This record gives sequence, C-alpha cells and structure tokens, in this order.
Amino acid sequence: MLRVLLVLLATCGCLLADARAVLALEAVGTIKKIDPERRLIVVFAGGQDRHLTADRHLQVLDEAGRDLPEGLQASALKTGVTVTITVEREQNQFVLKKLQLGGTVPARPTRTADRRVTGERVGLKPLTEMSARDTYQGEDGGLYGQGENEPPPALRTAAREETAQIVPRGRDGRPARDGRIVLISISMSNWTQEFSVFKRLADRDPEKSPRVTIVDCAQGGQPMSRWADPQSQTWTVAEQRLAREQVTPAQVQVVWIKLANPGPSGDLAQHGKALQKDTTAVLQQARERFPNLRLAYLESRIFAGHATTGLNPEPYAYEGAFVVRWLIQAQQRGDRELNYKHGADAVKAPLLLWGTYLWGDGAEPRQSDGLVWNRDDFAADGTHPSEAGQRKVAELLLKFCKTDDQVKSWFVRQP
Repeated sequence: MLRVLLVLLATCGCLLADARAVLALEAVGTIKKIDPERRLIVVFAGGQDRHLTADRHLQVLDEAGRDLPEGLQASALKTGVTVTITVEREQNQFVLKKLQLGGTVPARPTRTADRRVTGERVGLKPLTEMSARDTYQGEDGGLYGQGENEPPPALRTAAREETAQIVPRGRDGRPARDGRIVLISISMSNWTQEFSVFKRLADRDPEKSPRVTIVDCAQGGQPMSRWADPQSQTWTVAEQRLAREQVTPAQVQVVWIKLANPGPSGDLAQHGKALQKDTTAVLQQARERFPNLRLAYLESRIFAGHATTGLNPEPYAYEGAFVVRWLIQAQQRGDRELNYKHGADAVKAPLLLWGTYLWGDGAEPRQSDGLVWNRDDFAADGTHPSEAGQRKVAELLLKFCKTDDQVKSWFVRQP
C-alpha cells in the first residue's frame, strides 16, 4: 500500500495535512475513550486529544498484526493502551482506517552537543536578561539586540507613524466614527488557547475601547508552515471568524502572531531560518488579505522544559525569540520582502514589533517581573498551557495592551 509514513501527530500536533501530498497518515498514541456504537475513538497523540470517526471497514489488529474480530469492542482496547493508528482524508475530514495495538511514541529530536533540555529549569537566560556581552549561538541579548529591550529610535518613530493610521474604519475600510479597529491572532494551538482567554478578559475589561474588536483567528495544528501557504484553509477559516464577529478584512489593522513550527531539529541557524522564511510568507499573505493592516506584534513561545513530545521542546521554544528579532532587524535594514513603507517599493508587510516576551526559565523567577512557569501551568504533554497557563499568558497580553505607549493609544477607551 502506498503510504506516506509521517509521525504527524507527534511532531505537528495536528491531523490536518494537504490531501494533494498525503494519502495516509500514521501515528502512535494512547486510547482515551472508545464508543463502539457510534464508531468514535479518542486518542491522545502529539500532546492533544484526537477525536476520530472509524471507517465502517476499520481494521483492528493485535500487536502481531492479526485481526481482532471484535473490532472496537475488543477487550484489549481500553483507556491507556498504546495503539498505532492510520487515517485517511475523505471529504475534508480524516477517517480512522486501521488501529493496531502497540507502537513506539517517537522521541524528541536530538541535537549534537545538546544541553539539558528538560526539567523545572533548563539553565537558559531569558533574552530580556541577556546583555550585549552575553551570547547564545552567536546572538547577543535584548529583544531588539545589543542588550536593548526597547525599540531603537528609528523603529519607535515608525511605530508612532503607523499607529497614527489606526482609526475606526467602516466595513469598506474607510475611516468612520462608528467603525471598528480589528485585532486578530494568527498561529497554532497554543496561541488560540491563550489568545481566546485574552479576548474574554479584554472584552470584559471596562478600560478597553468599545471600537476595538478582537478576533481569535489562530487555529489548532496550524503553525507558520501552514499559514505560509496562500491556498491553506487557515485563511478561509480566519475570514469566517471575522464574518461571525460582523467585521471585514478591510477593518483588520493589527495582527498578533506567535512564531512556531512543529518538530524542529538542528541548531538555531537551521530551524530558525526555516521559521523566518515561513513567517515572512505569513506576513506577506496577511498584508495582502488585510489592506489596512499596519502593525504586527510578534511572540515567541512559553517555557517548554516539561515537554514530553517532539512537538516543540526546549531549547527550540527558547530559540524562537531570536527569529522574532531577525525579522524585525531585517525589516529595519530595508529588506524588500518585508517592506512596510508606502513609496517606490511595493508594501509587502506590516511594521513589525515585539509583543510580550513570554519565556522564562521554568521555576526560576524572571528578574524583571518574577514570572515563573510551574508544571501545573501546562497540560499533560508539557507543551500546551493548562487553564492556569492560558490565563497567565492572557493577563500578560492584556497588561501589555493597556500599558504599551503605542498600543494603549487605540486599545484603551478614550475619555
């Protein structure tokens, strides 16, 4: 049988793949729940519960590959049992075609000369606490480089100029007193979990401007590599979510993006450049689809020292911050692929800025604000945030929106 053998659930965190390129997917996980009568099964794989519908002709096999005639009613199929599943895409959904007892959950990718990458702490210094003299794989400290955590003067000026263009707009995108300022999110599962809580907190906050509409467009299992594809369904889903909030693409003026790709490997220069390339494409797509988009706030990941899968463990979660900085610095150097200035060159992207910096070394308090990431801030996979972790991120985002000089000028209710 022709089959593309991808451990997609463990490395990508999703069951969505391009049907043109993938005929079948195979993954290893553990059974969470089975409903034989409804032909439904829940398998925990890649750090998430996967809700699957079994094909009417589902193959159910034991570890030796022999048929289990009882099918999903076989006594060996119970909660906690490790199974290998094969799914195929049919009519825009994945259907479980084969389930076999046993299998080995893929280990995290390894790196040469790797440091200790699991535990309550991983021994890395937050980028915000690194000085210009500190280095990590040739990179110095500070969100913006040279030990600086604030934008350089030229970028501050650009931010003020772009922010001045953020005004309530009507459905046609023209300035309107009764219009909306739309802020959206773009990225994968962690971000939609965190950003959706931020939206709930912000929408209840009396200080938020009534002209601001927050739309969570981030989607589970949809990292930068998926959003980079202009034909990806992620963009269709994003537009559907805008419509549900009764706003249009022409009213989107700010985007908040968390950078991540699944199953990274190699050193920073290897996986970082791939992430930079994908994010550049995402920014270009966003600017093309949202003609009034002015600003993009970029995020790296939270601590991942407790990760149990290869989805995005340390030190990859930590290293994503350097990719954010590369993008900002490339734009400020005049990279035409990230041009935000209206002039001789085509506008390709919004202006790029850091949002909040969320990484801290686990249980080690950050010097600036005492931020810690404890084990109970994470779900079972140690990668996705628990409810406590989601709220922790959401509160940091809301604080940023209410205190950052540029953001609060349009986010906070004016007298």
